[in-house]
Amino acid sequence: MKKTFHVEKSYDNCRIDRWVRNNFKKLPQSLLEKNLRKGKIKVNHKKVKSSFKVKYKDLIEIFHLNIKDSIKNKVKFLPSSDVIKSNEKQIIDNNENFIVVNKEAGISVQGGTKSKKNLIDIFAKSEIFQNSKPYTVHRLDKDTSGIFLIAKNRSYAQLLTTLFRLRKVHKTYLAICHGEIDKTKGSLDSNLIRYENGKKIIEKAKTYFKVLDKNSISSLIEMKPITGRKHQLRKQLLEIGNPIFGDNKYFLPNLRSINKNLMLHSYQLKFMINNKKYKYTALLPEYFKKLLKIKRLQFKDF
Repeated sequence: MKKTFHVEKSYDNCRIDRWVRNNFKKLPQSLLEKNLRKGKIKVNHKKVKSSFKVKYKDLIEIFHLNIKDSIKNKVKFLPSSDVIKSNEKQIIDNNENFIVVNKEAGISVQGGTKSKKNLIDIFAKSEIFQNSKPYTVHRLDKDTSGIFLIAKNRSYAQLLTTLFRLRKVHKTYLAICHGEIDKTKGSLDSNLIRYENGKKIIEKAKTYFKVLDKNSISSLIEMKPITGRKHQLRKQLLEIGNPIFGDNKYFLPNLRSINKNLMLHSYQLKFMINNKKYKYTALLPEYFKKLLKIKRLQFKDF
């Protein structure tokens, strides 16, 4: 079965592999490369390499590629006007190229094959993106609150994505952890394990940390990840025996938290574009501040 698509204007000058990844969910790069070599993915009836850049209105043909998670099958979340307004109130900065949002915990960045609340579908219906579309440029877990960037155009989406990949964006997180962390500052260096299609993958992860306050039962820690592995901060804190309050995925049997919310917050983001410095800070959620009081932890910006 053959499927055909025409390249939208927003994808002009985009790599073919990136176009496919953006339009098909969970398609591994290795499988993508294999299908390009076999001619199962063609541009204007010709075989191309993964680095080939498509142009506006180019014809893309996909042959016998059985991907159930096609974006065509993805159910979009249809936000109400109240939901849109509520998320617009969380905007920290809104300029011609991107917005910065203080994302609430419990909301995904992107939707999946099942209908669910997510930022991209919400802002796609916002007047802020009336003449453009929202682009994701980095990740933030569903249960993590705090700063999140959304680009307004493809050029800035590519620029910001590159800055994140080159580690030119400096991120600071705050977490409330179980127990008293021994050191006051240092680095966490780990070999984190994950599985992809049944294959075990080991990835090096590095995070600088500073304990802002602590007592015998809990710690408030500032974390600055150098690498960007999936669930990196949560996994690393579990490794040292100090899992995050509210984490029901990475926890110790005797320290399973009854907290409803994950106490991990993307607090600050810094980067530079064309010699202009950008620095954003996201206010702490009320539930985070409440637990600080309960655990008798002090935070200077609280």
